[in-house]
Amino acid sequence: MTHVTANSSSSSPETSDAVEREAATTDTPRRAEYPHVEYPPLGPDSLTWQVWGTWTGMIQGLWAGSIQNMHPKLGQAVWDHSDFFGERWQRLMRSLYPIGGVVFDEYWGFETGKEVRDYHREIKGTMPDGSRYHALDPDVFYWAHATFWYGNVRLCERFGPWLTEDQKRQLFEESKNWYAMYGVSMRPVPETYEDFLEYWDHMCRNVLRDHESVRTVLDISTLPPPPYLSFIPTALWRRVIAPVVARNFIWLTTGFYDEPIREMMALPWTDRDEKLFRLLGKTYNLVFHRLLPRRPWRHPRARDAWDRVNGRVPADAPLVETPSRNLPPESERGKSMHYCPVHAARTATYPGRVTPAD
Repeated sequence: MTHVTANSSSSSPETSDAVEREAATTDTPRRAEYPHVEYPPLGPDSLTWQVWGTWTGMIQGLWAGSIQNMHPKLGQAVWDHSDFFGERWQRLMRSLYPIGGVVFDEYWGFETGKEVRDYHREIKGTMPDGSRYHALDPDVFYWAHATFWYGNVRLCERFGPWLTEDQKRQLFEESKNWYAMYGVSMRPVPETYEDFLEYWDHMCRNVLRDHESVRTVLDISTLPPPPYLSFIPTALWRRVIAPVVARNFIWLTTGFYDEPIREMMALPWTDRDEKLFRLLGKTYNLVFHRLLPRRPWRHPRARDAWDRVNGRVPADAPLVETPSRNLPPESERGKSMHYCPVHAARTATYPGRVTPAD
């Protein structure tokens, strides 16, 4: 069995081919030092940097979006305030930049975490029972973070690279550093990994609920092609491709759900489904984590961070931002809840180009 590796006192298995270390060294250039901070930014010596931030994580996209919205207050906030359902592809693709940036930017001195926090300051409203919600409610905000970092573990458990139990604990400890970048209350953060697992189980069994926003996230059958596949004729996409994509992504998402969530959502999962899912996971791990090089599969923001480490990009270069095709509609661009880098100095054009050139 192949496991990922990282410099850590909690886990030090032999170096393997599962994750490319990318030659990070103790004299790696960086823009900022944090000698007296309890939770300093994560860097290239962290396990999170190695297993987070690849396009292969998109296979879990519906799981992340739907399980976040199962939190009653978070789901209501999305339903009331977000234009996610009107421009889903663009919103998803541009959001990946600041979300991933909380992990990969802070090491270089950028404050992407606080930027993400501030997008949520004005998101508030009233629940159907008359109670109030706010996106920066610590319990709500931490739930969103939990789905990010623990989704990472769940993806590795099912599709690789395989993790040891010590490495899962390490990712939990690193998730505290990650969460601290937002500059919000650390009160909801469990003390240990075992405490977190109890928290997760409690949320799945007792707190999460079905919601219109959940069902809307899961229904991708009527979506147009994503912007990078806009060359596909609309009729071909909607009549032939979209139904197949939707059916298979629902199946994948059901495989990632905990059993209490499957029951709540009335999604069947048989022994045959489980066997096929495990076989797919083994194949996926072999192809993406053993046979193919890692750099081309990194999201531009993550790849840019590793390129700074290895000297491909100057350490003080501006951040790589989302391409213009993913920007919000012009009528929405002045709103404080949107990430909208209209005048970006460096813009990504996946798979490998950055404008201006690296």
